[in-house]
Amino acid sequence: MKKTGVIFCDFDGTVTENDNIIAIMKQFAPLGWENIKEQILGQQISIREGVGKLFSLLPSSKKDEITEFVLSQAKVRDGFHAFVDYTKEQGIPLYIVSGGIDFFVYPLLQGVIPEDHIYCNGSDFTGESVRILWPHACDDACGNDCGCCKPTILRRFDSSKYHKIVIGDSITDLQAAKQADEVFARDFLIEKCEENNISYTPFETFYEIIDQLSKRRLTYEHF
Repeated sequence: MKKTGVIFCDFDGTVTENDNIIAIMKQFAPLGWENIKEQILGQQISIREGVGKLFSLLPSSKKDEITEFVLSQAKVRDGFHAFVDYTKEQGIPLYIVSGGIDFFVYPLLQGVIPEDHIYCNGSDFTGESVRILWPHACDDACGNDCGCCKPTILRRFDSSKYHKIVIGDSITDLQAAKQADEVFARDFLIEKCEENNISYTPFETFYEIIDQLSKRRLTYEHF
């Protein structure tokens, strides 16, 4: 039975060259953020707990300043717009699955990816400090407390019908990579794939992914 190709692509550090959450923390330097980051990467605390703690260090009064900063410094990785065009031409559904936050993910993807194809975390600036919201929490099959649960999103696509491709760069993509039929990885995700014996194709630009998919004749029907 032929399967339908579907792509799940990370945002921070993948679509954008830098991790925007880390960039925010470095710029505004709230005391204790680096220790929280190391706890997340070391899997000592969950992603949801860690990201929530990071943003709780920031006062809501800085919303405009934080937003202006992240939108001004974010740089889209080479080839991304060509990659989006390629997936449209080939009829391959493309979803952005991001541990990033709505106040910068949506503006940076405006006019490129429709909002109903974007999964990310929400935000609440009404209190004294920033509160992160979790509209895409883990289902009963996931005990990792992911925040934006990528494996839960992948499970909504029947494995008997879909060939699932994951593109990512970090610890937030590991559980999705375990479910994927195909993985494109860079940076820390490469290390985690090797530790977990997950087959992957390395990349630095989206042009490389286009090239690999073209060589494999990856279209809507070629499975």
